[in-house]
Amino acid sequence: MRAEGFAPVWDGESRVLILGSFPSVKSRAEGFYYGNPQNRFWPMLAHFFGEGLPATVEEKRAFVLRRKIALWDMVSSCDIVGSADASIQGAQTVDVRSILGHAPIRCVLCNGTKSYELFSAVHPGLVGMAKKMPSTSPANPRYREEVWHAALGEALQGEF
Repeated sequence: MRAEGFAPVWDGESRVLILGSFPSVKSRAEGFYYGNPQNRFWPMLAHFFGEGLPATVEEKRAFVLRRKIALWDMVSSCDIVGSADASIQGAQTVDVRSILGHAPIRCVLCNGTKSYELFSAVHPGLVGMAKKMPSTSPANPRYREEVWHAALGEALQGEF
């Protein structure tokens, strides 16, 4: 069955684009990025910035915009079984240049291997600004929060 992703979240102050692959089943049910409560994304960001965990979609949107972070996924629509990136078929990918041309994005943090592979294939000329990050998915046993914190600190240096 064909599934649709989300519109990007960004504004003219965004400095970092965090780019996932495609929303999970729980994220699609919530209607916003990283909606699975077991996903480490929101706790990791809250810890990095020393803030409380945003609870609602509105709080999450305000949080990332306030912190100059943009969110998007490389796949805008696809056929997918459950939430598994490996099952993605017929992917329609996004053109991140539509954001890069309107916001001072310094780097793209790809949340997981699939995101990085798709970004590299679709935007080979932009690979130099991208970093492959350990997926925040609860299914990833190799997740390391300190890797995310180091990358965010470097990307947002001097912002806060």
